[in-house]
Amino acid sequence: MLISQEIRKKAPEMDSLRLGMGWKKEELSKPQIIIESTFGHSHPGSAHLDVLVEAAYQGVQKKGGKPAKFFATDICDGQAQGHDGMNYSLASREYIANMIEIHIGATPYDAGVFIASCDKGMPAHLQAIARMDMPAVVVTGGTMQAGPNMLTLEQIGTYSAKFQRKEITEEEFTHFKHNACPSCGACSFMGTAATMQVMAEALGLALPGTALMPATAKELKELAEEAGEHALKLVEMNLKPSQILTLKAFENAIMVHAAIAGSTNSLLHIPTIAHELGIEIPPEMFDEIHRKIPFILNIRPSGFYPGEYFWYAGGVPGVMEEIKEFLHLDALTVTGKTLGENLEALKSNGYYDTCYQYLKEKNVKKEDILKTTKNPIQNQGAVAILKGNLAPEGAVVKHAAISREMLQVTLKARPFDSEEEAMEAVLTQKIKPGDAVFIRYEGPKGSGMPEMFYTTEAIASDPRLIATTALITDGRFSGATRGPAIGHVSPEASEGGPIALVEEGDLIRLDIPNRRIDIVGIKEEEKSKKEIEKALAERKSRWVKPAAKYTKGALGVYTKLAVSPMKGGYME
Repeated sequence: MLISQEIRKKAPEMDSLRLGMGWKKEELSKPQIIIESTFGHSHPGSAHLDVLVEAAYQGVQKKGGKPAKFFATDICDGQAQGHDGMNYSLASREYIANMIEIHIGATPYDAGVFIASCDKGMPAHLQAIARMDMPAVVVTGGTMQAGPNMLTLEQIGTYSAKFQRKEITEEEFTHFKHNACPSCGACSFMGTAATMQVMAEALGLALPGTALMPATAKELKELAEEAGEHALKLVEMNLKPSQILTLKAFENAIMVHAAIAGSTNSLLHIPTIAHELGIEIPPEMFDEIHRKIPFILNIRPSGFYPGEYFWYAGGVPGVMEEIKEFLHLDALTVTGKTLGENLEALKSNGYYDTCYQYLKEKNVKKEDILKTTKNPIQNQGAVAILKGNLAPEGAVVKHAAISREMLQVTLKARPFDSEEEAMEAVLTQKIKPGDAVFIRYEGPKGSGMPEMFYTTEAIASDPRLIATTALITDGRFSGATRGPAIGHVSPEASEGGPIALVEEGDLIRLDIPNRRIDIVGIKEEEKSKKEIEKALAERKSRWVKPAAKYTKGALGVYTKLAVSPMKGGYME
């Protein structure tokens, strides 16, 4: 018997209440399909999702099910940038996942269609799917088009820094701001939103070839309807996420992440999703996989083309074909078939013909966007995990976006206890080549783990600093980040990690090839390992844990319960 029908017998008021919403009597006994989405007028990534929700709704009805729409709107990282609103960003993932759990737990359904686009909405849906383990299919909301001259939103941070340095006029800056988002959809670069859409399909939870389509493409609405129809098949098969989200599936997703130079925020989201299933994804797994999978996707911010071109070049299946020799092709997917079977089917059903037609219209070759493993952009993936006396539990760096001069370097520490102070120092040129800018007390327990986007853009847009200066933080970075940015430093400063003990003039050695980040000197003079250990122990004895920044409300709960960045920053 269907779960919804079992619960219906236990809750006699359910029929009355549903009839009160306008349900028909015959619909009460049909398979019940919940359609969860982040639809809301919050940002371009969610404002159009009602169209996809309605398409999925029609698909469920067409196949004899009864759909129900539920919403848990997400916030926009872009609109939260530059002020304390960004502190809510990572925490919002937890609360959206919790809200979906409440929806499904309070009123059980037989299967679900989950529709989202962006940075925290998509991982929250994946987290909830894993937690609730109900048959589920994901629909991704796609990517927005690029603006004139391939203008995309991640460039606004650069133009903002240039405007503040008076390198462009207010008129020019206004033009860029007013033309960077010409349509709905996720931001058009391989940031966190785009990366997590790709991860949904790479994990096997979205229908093949559907992730990160242009939001304006007619095919997206059609595929949302198909997903609604497929939800009824999932009920018949009783195919649950726990059967799909195996260790092999997570390894496949991380391989794709390496190939596309995905956002470093995925290192917060993938372990969190796996944690819901009792699967541990240590940060070392990302490093190990990124060492063997070449980076092959020429999409911003690590590449040249806007995000919409990803699907034109074949999307997730196109990437998977290029790294096929490494993948677990026997991994089960939401189709009920294996990954290998899905990839073979796409070769004959016209999928690639549709994608490549868009490429033809853009007058671009597939090889311009998607390279091969024999001719990659970089022989290794984009992410490295660093460890050392500065980050005993680890730190994350996207080395594909770093100049070669910064791969092995010793820098002078310039510590700041807030992003505002660091940003001011960069813009007023108090930061010099050879400095390591520290922003600390920005981890999950410190302030909710906001992004340091504007400071990284200020550094990356300054020709004096981009190849000479690093930014090191226990906070995180936007998926659009360029330049030498090292984040997720753990233990975080609020927990008394070594990053809290760094002083002005300490020497910091960055060695990405050997995956090291260490304090190697004091007052600009190199010291022995024992001398550094002694100095850090003495500083730790003087360190006083700061009072909690938030003691009530959503951030009060989150900062109290959040785990280390290297574990995923979820609430325990």
